[in-house]
Amino acid sequence: MNSLRPRALRLAAGVTYQGDGRYLADLNEHYTVVGRPNGGYLQCVLANAVLTEASRVGSPHQAVTAITTNYVGAPELGEAEAEVEVRRIGKGATFAHVVLRQRGMVTNESVVTLGNMHPDATNRYHDTAPFDVAPREECPRSPSNANVGILSVQEQRLDPVCTTFARGEISDRAEVKGWMRLDDGDASWDVWSLLFASDALPPATFPIGSSGWVPTLQLSSYIRSVPVGEWLKVRQWCVVIEDGLVDERCELFDERDRLVASSSQLAMVRFDT
Repeated sequence: MNSLRPRALRLAAGVTYQGDGRYLADLNEHYTVVGRPNGGYLQCVLANAVLTEASRVGSPHQAVTAITTNYVGAPELGEAEAEVEVRRIGKGATFAHVVLRQRGMVTNESVVTLGNMHPDATNRYHDTAPFDVAPREECPRSPSNANVGILSVQEQRLDPVCTTFARGEISDRAEVKGWMRLDDGDASWDVWSLLFASDALPPATFPIGSSGWVPTLQLSSYIRSVPVGEWLKVRQWCVVIEDGLVDERCELFDERDRLVASSSQLAMVRFDT
């Protein structure tokens, strides 16, 4: 891994305006899984292009509140071009569509909803309860390795109850949970970087014996609150696995035990037996 490339998510997911709604990105090796850009990182890149273009054309909305991304292909590292179409600027929301291309081929496309989020907002109704997880000091840090670049830019501490797969033991529960801190040398979590956090855990299929091949087809991320504190408490679980596809959900709570983001994804999956 090239240590001269920026580790900071803010820089690694940055975009440069090229004119006519087009933005140039430089996909970064620190934010990869098995050599390809991570899905949550790509949502940060696409969101940056949309936020910049929306502001340029007069939108007052400064936060991504929802994004759904189709992973048409797996982009390579290096230059890619995002093309943004702002479809409507309303009073309470802005709507946009963005396409990421490499060498003229579409690799990703997203529909994006923008709004404004306030750190002092009142949580009027909350039906999702925080889950039980071992204390951080009892959860070992997941070691960085060449196959999972994103572990070099986050401190991830998984509950030992859900990491038996690392010892070759098969569980009867498709769930991973633990703690996550952005460790990119630059910043703590904010409403934008939560898009990365929403896809930064290992697949919840691992505990029940899936192979390492779990490519995302579609990922939807919803940002619901401005996060407080350095640490997120994160849980990801499988709803159903059938016909080679997995429906997976993720919830992220901040240090107030408030739900700050959630995501849902459809991925392909294989099992060795």
